Amino acid sequence: MSTAKDLTKEAPTSPRVRTAGYAILARMADKGRATLAGTVGEFHFDCPLDNFLFGFKGVQGSDVKKLLEDGASNEEIAAWLDANGTPKTEEEKTAWSDSAEAARPYDNPEKKEWFIGVCKEAGVDPATSTLFDYLEADDKASYAK
Repeated sequence: MSTAKDLTKEAPTSPRVRTAGYAILARMADKGRATLAGTVGEFHFDCPLDNFLFGFKGVQGSDVKKLLEDGASNEEIAAWLDANGTPKTEEEKTAWSDSAEAARPYDNPEKKEWFIGVCKEAGVDPATSTLFDYLEADDKASYAK
C-alpha cells in the first residue's frame, strides 16, 4: 500500500520520472493519493496532464482512482495500464513518454499565451522551456515560500 504525500508541504513527483516506461504516472498517482487523503493542496487529480496519460492508454481517471482507493502501488498501476485500455508496445510507450517530456506549449498557438503567463510566474523562459521544465520550476517556486 502506497502512502499519500502531503502536497500542501511537498511537491508531487516530477512528471519526468517513469514507472514501467510511463512518464507522468508517478506524479498522477501522487496527486490521486493526496486527493483521497485530503492533502492535495492546489493540485488536481484527473487534470489535463493526467488525461494526457489516460488518453494515450484509452482509460478513464475514475478507473485509476479506484486502483488508488484500493492501495495500488505505482508499479501495480503501470501493470494495470499495460493490461487495460488501448494496447501499446514498449516502443510506443517510450516514444509517447519521450514526446510528453519534449512537449513545448510555447510552439502551440492555442497554448502559447497561457504558457508565457505561467512561465513568467514560475521564473522560466517559455521560449526555451518544455511543459515539464515549467512544472518542475513551478513546484520549486511553490514550496520555496
